[in-house]
Amino acid sequence: MMQLADDTQRTSIVGRTGSGKTAAAVWHLSESNYRHMPWVVYDFKQDQLLAELGALDGAEHIGLDTVPRKPGLYFVHPLPHETEAVQEQLWKIWAQESTGVYIDEGYMMATPPKVNPAFRSLLTQGRSKRIPMIILSQRPVWLDRFVFSESDFYQVFALNHSGDRKTMMEYIPADLNKRLPEYWSYYHDVSSAETVVCKPVPYGPEVIESFRAGLASLKKKRTRVLV
Repeated sequence: MMQLADDTQRTSIVGRTGSGKTAAAVWHLSESNYRHMPWVVYDFKQDQLLAELGALDGAEHIGLDTVPRKPGLYFVHPLPHETEAVQEQLWKIWAQESTGVYIDEGYMMATPPKVNPAFRSLLTQGRSKRIPMIILSQRPVWLDRFVFSESDFYQVFALNHSGDRKTMMEYIPADLNKRLPEYWSYYHDVSSAETVVCKPVPYGPEVIESFRAGLASLKKKRTRVLV
């Protein structure tokens, strides 16, 4: 059994390209409370699965000058040079509160020794502000240490680099040098200090249909309010 993050907690998901981390992250997002608060999805890599999700009726695409207030999924597609605009948007999310943040590649927010103060503030103060976060990375050694020190849950897929495995073994009591079957992962709950081995999460059509139904119900709710 897995305890998933609530609407105040942070989940870090790491793994090499093709390990299954994006599928897991999207599944976590499907289990989040996007029907009750806005979730901003930062799609730096133009990921195919996120593109499928973003194409669903009810999903919206916004610019870096906008912070949504209504529940739902809102996709942002920053360019590499737009770091200051991303930081400004994160500060607005910090001020607004009660807004979820999904980041498909955490090192795009801050790579040591460079620090993104808005990103770090969301990590350290997000719990009290009801700002849940899902943060992905294929190279944990590239991330701000606060990503891991402030996470409530870790999900670790296959990592190629020994330094990445060593980094994550500082936070979870598992031998990450031991190879798991394809798309399996270690999942660690910080509060209970429990680590479990996870089989592959639901993927593809099943998860997309879950989002389709969720976004449709949200659209109906908005229509009833307008009427």
